[in-house]
Amino acid sequence: MRGALRGRARGPAEPMNTSMIRPFVLGGGGAATRAGDLGLLLFRVFVGLALAFGHGIGKLPPSERFLAGVVEMGFPAAPLFAWAAGLSEFVGGLLIAAGLLTRPAAFFAAITMCVAAFIRQAGDPFSEIEKALLFLAAMVLLMLVGAGRYSVDAWLRGRR
Repeated sequence: MRGALRGRARGPAEPMNTSMIRPFVLGGGGAATRAGDLGLLLFRVFVGLALAFGHGIGKLPPSERFLAGVVEMGFPAAPLFAWAAGLSEFVGGLLIAAGLLTRPAAFFAAITMCVAAFIRQAGDPFSEIEKALLFLAAMVLLMLVGAGRYSVDAWLRGRR
């Protein structure tokens, strides 16, 4: 990458510079204090486990009813999208709870929550949409601040 910036192409033996990707995947300053990071840890563990075991585990493997709902929303390749939703909630929730690949996991879970709130439950009363919106807000928070200092992401970041 550095070579490309100086006008020469990267050679086959020259490794790709991941300095821009790594901060997004493992980054996040977290909170300003240790107490704030402890709060972020508790928040992340609760939200991740609630997403995984309260929502995701029931979608794996996708039931006929869940597949029918995905078809009803107009998604092509309904089994693929049903598996993607279930995995983003279950595996993504576990990753968020552990603080591993938190930002990418939160991103995919946020997409799933957008589909739930704005497509699947469109037109429903707020009380029906509220849970998806709360999870969406939590995922946006985690995408913005990352996992914090008490996470696997922070441990991996420190090992460089």
